[in-house]
Amino acid sequence: MNKRGLKIIIACIIIVIGLLGLCNILKPNFLQDIKSNSTISNKNNIDKSLKVVDSNDYKIPKEREFTGDVIYNNSSVPVLMFHSIDYEKGNELRIPKDAFREKMKFLKDSGYTTLTLNEFYKFIEENKPVPEKSVLITFDDGYEDNYTNAYPVLKEFGLHATIFVITSTVDKDSGYLTSNQLREMNRNGIDIESHTVNHDDLDKLSYEKQLETLRNSKESLENILNKKIDYIAYPFGHFNQNTIKAVQVSGYKMAFTTESGWGNKSQGIYKLHRVYVSANHNINEFMRRLKDPEYDIHK
Repeated sequence: MNKRGLKIIIACIIIVIGLLGLCNILKPNFLQDIKSNSTISNKNNIDKSLKVVDSNDYKIPKEREFTGDVIYNNSSVPVLMFHSIDYEKGNELRIPKDAFREKMKFLKDSGYTTLTLNEFYKFIEENKPVPEKSVLITFDDGYEDNYTNAYPVLKEFGLHATIFVITSTVDKDSGYLTSNQLREMNRNGIDIESHTVNHDDLDKLSYEKQLETLRNSKESLENILNKKIDYIAYPFGHFNQNTIKAVQVSGYKMAFTTESGWGNKSQGIYKLHRVYVSANHNINEFMRRLKDPEYDIHK
């Protein structure tokens, strides 16, 4: 081999060695770029799947400790009793939405605290203090307008409430709440509790039949909501000693009547009174019943 050929071979070897060295230098950066691009791609995919949670979501508080101007269970608390929030001429159970909103605005503007049933139970049974200006909002029967008309107003003013539901109507009867509506409200500040299976007139039933409707309505709501049902309102406000026994055996912790007046410990945990609110009550009558625990219902 002549000198010229040898030089060419040596030059080629040097070039190959140089190229190999250059690849080793560039490889880590190249792989890092691939890794970075992959991470960005994955991050973009994750971001698209994230749901924004509103920090102001309207929820039932699990536990609140009240301080300041508080009362204990030697005092009474008004438990408001509504039914339907809609207009129907001549039907005092149906309160127009505007009239309902006026009353709820008064509660908010006047500094009332709307208690949950758990808070009221602890007030009655455990003497936990609650604000001096406390109130409970309850609805009987479970009309669909509780969702379409009352629920938006309650959310507007940040008020908590309870709906006592007739379970046989759920997902079946037009004009009553669906299971999806119940679940949504239960997640968002509205407690759902029992009003028996068929709006049963309990004091006209045998003990066994009372036990059956109380247990079945409780189980039905627990299956829908995946939570324990602890409270009940008696249909028509009717009950007897068998009712109270059946309520206790069924696992309810507290029960409400339709007896007029503010609720207090002396009435008994299964015979609590409520303040009836009808379409015939203007804002002044509403305020009178809300401010005076001894209000005269015939006045």
